[in-house]
Amino acid sequence: MGYFVKTMFKSGKFTFGFTVIVLVLLFIAIYPMIDTRDPLAMGGGLYESPNIREYLDRNKEKEEAAAEEAVDEALAALMAQFGLTAIVRDTGPIQLHILGTDNFGRDMMAQLAAGTKSSLFIGLVSGAIATLVGLTVGLLAGYLGGQLDNFLSSITNIFIVIPSIVILILISVSITSTTSVSVGVIIGLTSWPWTARSVRAQTTSLRNRDHVNLSKLSGHSMPRIIVRDILPYIASYVVMAFILQVAGGILAEATISMLGLGPRNIATLGLMMYWAGSFNALFNGNWWAFFPMVIMISLITFSLNLMNSGLDQIFNPQIRS
Repeated sequence: MGYFVKTMFKSGKFTFGFTVIVLVLLFIAIYPMIDTRDPLAMGGGLYESPNIREYLDRNKEKEEAAAEEAVDEALAALMAQFGLTAIVRDTGPIQLHILGTDNFGRDMMAQLAAGTKSSLFIGLVSGAIATLVGLTVGLLAGYLGGQLDNFLSSITNIFIVIPSIVILILISVSITSTTSVSVGVIIGLTSWPWTARSVRAQTTSLRNRDHVNLSKLSGHSMPRIIVRDILPYIASYVVMAFILQVAGGILAEATISMLGLGPRNIATLGLMMYWAGSFNALFNGNWWAFFPMVIMISLITFSLNLMNSGLDQIFNPQIRS
């Protein structure tokens, strides 16, 4: 295991992609500790632009007002003798919105952290399910062969022929209440075929190797042979498949959420883009309500694909040579 991990970090692509993912994880872990506001709380105006400069200027005005408070009070008393009223500058506190607010007046930065966390969770759930189902189907079909192989291959081909997004939409529509877990499960159950197909091909080439035949002659059970004599040889591919499935799960969540079929009780990157599109944020020039999510999704999926490319460069003999 230690050698496997060391080998992975020999790739510059994998290291760079892994570093970006770690930075994203640090962002979603640390920012909610700094900004404790509820991401779904309506604490600002509708589509307020990022106000970092205004926030800093207001704090500067508060400091100046505190320093001049005594002078202002004396001036107000003097003007009152002549029936005049002094104009007091508005130096009250304002809420900081680093990325502005959305169409409901919710802070975009807090939502971005919460939405990234939710989308990553959905991606991990869907990736784990899709990899597990694809791995199980591929191992059984490739090792046993015969009628079972034909049956499982037929099921796999049916799922491949029918676009997964169509199945995903149909299942999402039929569910009355969607949560992050249910969305992750649905995506995972509709995105396993390509993993199964690739695992089957590799298992078929391994089942007649000498060490596998020796295990069969020794009377070892099928689960033991699969786990100890076949699975270690495709472990690197399983890791790469999981990484791609996570990236695909995040994109799938964004797709169905933009269609209004995603979870509604939490903030996700796809749901945030759905609300931005529903209220024409992009066409009205409210870029802060749309582009941060696009950049975050692109950054995560690009990093995951870069990690997969780095692993493929290490473990694929043809590319390595």
